[in-house]
Amino acid sequence: MRTTTRTTSHPSASRRGTVRAAAAVLAIGALLLPAAGAVAAPPSPGPSSQSASHRQQGLSIPLPGASSAEGIAAGRGSTFYAGDLGLGDIFRGDIRRGTAELFIDAPEGRAAVGLKADVRNDLLFVAGGGTGHAYVYDTRTGATVADIELTTGSAFINDVTLTKDGAYFTNSRSAELYFLPVGKKGTLGEPRTLQLSGPAAEVAPAPAFNLNGITSVDRGRTLIVAHSANQAIYTVDPETGASAVITTAPLPNVDGILAKGDTVYAVQNRINQVSRIDLAKDLSAGEVEDVITSPLFDVPTTVALFGSTLALANAKFGAVDPDGYEVVTVDAR
Repeated sequence: MRTTTRTTSHPSASRRGTVRAAAAVLAIGALLLPAAGAVAAPPSPGPSSQSASHRQQGLSIPLPGASSAEGIAAGRGSTFYAGDLGLGDIFRGDIRRGTAELFIDAPEGRAAVGLKADVRNDLLFVAGGGTGHAYVYDTRTGATVADIELTTGSAFINDVTLTKDGAYFTNSRSAELYFLPVGKKGTLGEPRTLQLSGPAAEVAPAPAFNLNGITSVDRGRTLIVAHSANQAIYTVDPETGASAVITTAPLPNVDGILAKGDTVYAVQNRINQVSRIDLAKDLSAGEVEDVITSPLFDVPTTVALFGSTLALANAKFGAVDPDGYEVVTVDAR
C-alpha cells in the first residue's frame, strides 16, 4: 500500500484552465460513454405509473467549477461530499442550506467515482475508476491519508461501501471486489482481493460495464452489488465471494445502489429514475414498490440518504456543453 500525506488548498484560476478541463472531458468519454450500449434496454412498465407523487422539483445544488460529476456520499449531519469524476476533486456541501464548495483539490491523474464517508473516523473513501486505485481523505482537513493500488489488472474501480470492518470496492472490468480493512481510530490495513463466484462473476466484454454499485445489509454480513450489463442485483458473501440472484424486475441502466433496512434504492442513470425495492427477508427476491423520478434528474448515477430525502449526483453523460454539474434532491418515500 502506498500512503501519502498532503495539505489541500483551493485551486487557482489556472488550475481550472481550458487544457485540463478538455482532458477531463476526454477521459470521461473514454471511460464511461461506452456503458450506454451495455444497458440500453427501456424501462419496464408498472411501478412508474404509481410514482406521480414523487415527480417533484426538489433542490438543485450547483458544484461550482466542476468539470464532471459521479459520486455522492452522506457525511455528518446534513453534510454531503460529491466528486468530480475526471479531475478527482471533492466538493463538500450542505443539503439543508443547498450550498456546496470545492473541498479537495486532487493531484493530477486522480479520478473520483463512488464515494463513502466514515463519520466515526473522519475519513472519505473514493473509488478511483480507471486508475485502479482507491483514495482515502481526511474529512477534517482534506489531506490525503492514503493512495492505494487495488489492482494492476483491467480496472474501473467504480463504487465503495463501508461495513464495520472496512471498505469494499467494485471493479466494473473484473469479477472481483477489493477489501480495505479499517481498524480502530481509522487505521488502514492491507487491501485484499475477493474473487467472486456465481452470477455476479459474469463479465461481459468491453464496452459493457459489469459490477457497478455496492451496498451492505445485515450489519455488513451480506453485500449487495449492482450488475449493469445484467440489469440485476446480487448478494455477495464477503467471506467467500459466493453470489446469488436477488430476483427482481429487470433494472436497466442500474448504477449506484443504497440499502436502508429492507429497502434498496437503485439508481438507473440514463432513464432518469430510482427504483425503490422492498427486499424479502431471505434476500432471495425484491419487489419494485415505486419508481422515483424528478424533472431535475439528468443522468443521476449515485445516491445518498438524509432522513426522508435522497440526494443524487447528476453525471449528464453524453451531454454537449452541459451548463455545470449539480447534486439534486427528491423525497425518498
